[in-house]
Amino acid sequence: MTPRRALVPVMDHEIHVTEWGDPAAPALVMWHGLARTGRDFDELAAAMARDHFVLCPDTPGRGLSSWAVAPEAEYSITCYTGIATDLLDHYGVQKADWLGTSMGGMIGMRLASGPQGDRLRGLILNDIGPELPEAAVQRILDYVGDLPRFDTIAQAEAWLRRTYQPFGEASDAFWRRMALTSTRRQADGSLTLHYDPAIIQQFTCWPEELTCWDRWERITTPCHLIRGADSDLLTPEIAARMTRSGPRPVLTEIPGCGHAPTLSRAEDIALLREILTAFRTP
Repeated sequence: MTPRRALVPVMDHEIHVTEWGDPAAPALVMWHGLARTGRDFDELAAAMARDHFVLCPDTPGRGLSSWAVAPEAEYSITCYTGIATDLLDHYGVQKADWLGTSMGGMIGMRLASGPQGDRLRGLILNDIGPELPEAAVQRILDYVGDLPRFDTIAQAEAWLRRTYQPFGEASDAFWRRMALTSTRRQADGSLTLHYDPAIIQQFTCWPEELTCWDRWERITTPCHLIRGADSDLLTPEIAARMTRSGPRPVLTEIPGCGHAPTLSRAEDIALLREILTAFRTP
């Protein structure tokens, strides 16, 4: 299936959204992680578009969406949640299922725990919880805050394969698309990654957003938790606490990967179908 591309004006930003499927079908939002883009979901979105209207936005500062004028204010989960709500309004979506990987899951949790929470039919969290271990955050900041330089797409692909090895098993086509959609040319003709390095302001200016157990306890949306079996961001202890509190999600662990599963394989697609079906089963 060939996706459509939209540029949506929201809160002084131009948000790039990859759209899949029939707009009349039930809506499914897929929101990516910290330094990634909505194109990470291509395989999953193409499959789910058979019976869903799938929306895969690029968060401001990533991909083809505009960058922040005031990073210290705009690169925050609170701001992203407002943008998500306005995107739902733009598409006339009253209720949607939400799949959030890492940061995308943080946005989903904030949306589900707030006054717009009833707009979510179901919440799928991919390797993220209401608490972020400091060591794992520092590991991510070490590579996100220092943009690499590449001479070729092949070099970029090799870097992505090394850096995102915890994503787990994925096809060669997945990694090549990652390279093509994750890079941009610089003035000297070299390549770098397709995000604003100031996105790390999320961690330095808004540390209170990184721990939100109080919000977690308020969520009543049906929820499913996916964890990479070797994840250092969603530890076994945090995942276990999540299953005992708040929406008490079912937990699925995916072997052979850490933070965060790509959800691009046939078995991942089958899992997502099962989860969405379970949300609708009394």
